Amino acid sequence: VQLQASGGGLVQAGGSLRLSCAASGTGDVNFLGMGWYRQTPGKQRDMVATISSGGGVDYSDSVKDRFTISGDDTRNTVYLQMNSLKPEDTANYICYAATALGRTWGEGTQVTVSS
Repeated sequence: VQLQASGGGLVQAGGSLRLSCAASGTGDVNFLGMGWYRQTPGKQRDMVATISSGGGVDYSDSVKDRFTISGDDTRNTVYLQMNSLKPEDTANYICYAATALGRTWGEGTQVTVSS
């Protein structure tokens, strides 16, 4: 399984971005869930949002009510709609896909929010 994230960029505070993460090489793989983490230099990777195969979602407190995660099973793609962005949301956003064998991580896409 390979993951390709896209949609990052530079945006002013209060703006919006939509990230996408497409899984390829899936074959007969059954995904248990997909999601997004984010990381800044020198800091640990923190969970942002996750979505299970059953559609259950979870968000970190810092993005709840501003970010929305959704999935398209037909395209093996997960999206992250980010609204009301803040400078502290600046990070490399990394997607993952979970299967019975563990997690596969993508390369990430950089989001920079200017004040």
